[in-house]
Order: sequence, then C-alpha cells, then structure tokens
Amino acid sequence: MSSPHDDPHHAAENHPGDAPWKHDGVRVVPGNQLDGKVPSTPGMDRKAAINFARVGAQKLWAGTVTIHPDAKTGAHHHGPLESVIYVVKGRARMRWGEKLEFTAEAGPGDFIYVPPYVPHQEINASPTEVLECVLCRSDGQAVAINLDIEPVEKPEQVLWVDPTHPHGGV
Repeated sequence: MSSPHDDPHHAAENHPGDAPWKHDGVRVVPGNQLDGKVPSTPGMDRKAAINFARVGAQKLWAGTVTIHPDAKTGAHHHGPLESVIYVVKGRARMRWGEKLEFTAEAGPGDFIYVPPYVPHQEINASPTEVLECVLCRSDGQAVAINLDIEPVEKPEQVLWVDPTHPHGGV
C-alpha cells in the first residue's frame, strides 16, 4: 500500500529539510494576483487562478470571468474540456448549438455545465450590471477555440431537466 509520501511531487524531495508538503501542498492564490494573460474570447475578460503554470495543476483550470453590461462573447468551444461556470453576480444568458439555437439563463448562485466541443456564447443579460463568474475546466491549460457562426435570430429556450426536475426549471 502506498502512502501520500510516495507521491512523486512530495515536498521533501524538492525542498530537503522542509516538512512534507510545505511547498507542494495547499496553495492559496490571492484574488488580486490572478493572471490575465490567458486565452480569451472577444467580449470576455478571463483571469487564471489555478492552472499548470501557476500551481502545477494537472487536471483542472480555474479562474474568473467578467463580462461588461450588455456585452457578449464570440461563439467558441473549449475542445475536449468540460467547463463549469458559477455565477457570482449578474445574469448570464448562454446560447449554444451549431447555430447557437438554444438558450438558458442563470443568476447568482447558479452553476452552468458546458460539455466538450459544444459551440456556445456567454451573454451578459443585463444592460446595466457587470456579470461576474468563477470558471473551472477539466485540464490544467486554458483552451478557447473561436468559431465563425451565424447565429439563428430567435433561439429556443431550454429548461433544465433532471431526475429532481422532470418537467424542467428555469
């Protein structure tokens, strides 16, 4: 049976004399020290908090995203990565699909899941409030592939359906 001390990233190997995990254990990234030099989509400001370059994350990326009032991103997808968006402030409107033909909205406290390769667009649904979100992805690197899509004029609203909400919810 292996122990945590068998991990190849064990702190004592990298910093002899230090307590285990001192430098390779928990990391705190102050909110005022996020990295704005990450791939972004037009209309969106992303900042990295957790990624491979900053903390050695192998399997996830986390950061913030801000969309100004009445602004929207360009259509894009994130390749093979899964994404989770947590709305902190404002109202998010998501459009997705081959022609961005589907739409749903989320507010503070709501989570949004975006599967791999799904073309989508984030929209700040408010003409006056900034939209602030926390974003997590399933890889240590940020991937944003911008798409040239002609969106449908009127997208179809999609209700959230799962076992606890069989008739959908907004």
